[in-house]
Amino acid sequence: MPKGYWIAHNIVHDLDAYEAYKAANAAPFAKYGARFLVRGGTQTIEEGSSNPRTVVIEFPSLQAAQDCYHSPEYQAAKALRTPISEGDLVIVEGYDS
Repeated sequence: MPKGYWIAHNIVHDLDAYEAYKAANAAPFAKYGARFLVRGGTQTIEEGSSNPRTVVIEFPSLQAAQDCYHSPEYQAAKALRTPISEGDLVIVEGYDS
């Protein structure tokens, strides 16, 4: 079964408040088997445009990735993030050759 991924490109306007979001998302990420592959490291934009922070999170399946996002626990964490950041989030199925 292919894994599922969250790919996010964000701008964080308040790094101190963002820490509360990170603390709140820990429980739903653990519950749904999330594993960070990229978490805001140094990046270069070779083509097109992007926001300054990229995050890639791996889940055991596409369903787990979607369930995590729609869970009450993650939606509570998201409510902390929304006022202090902006960006794009895609949930995508991995390639299973």
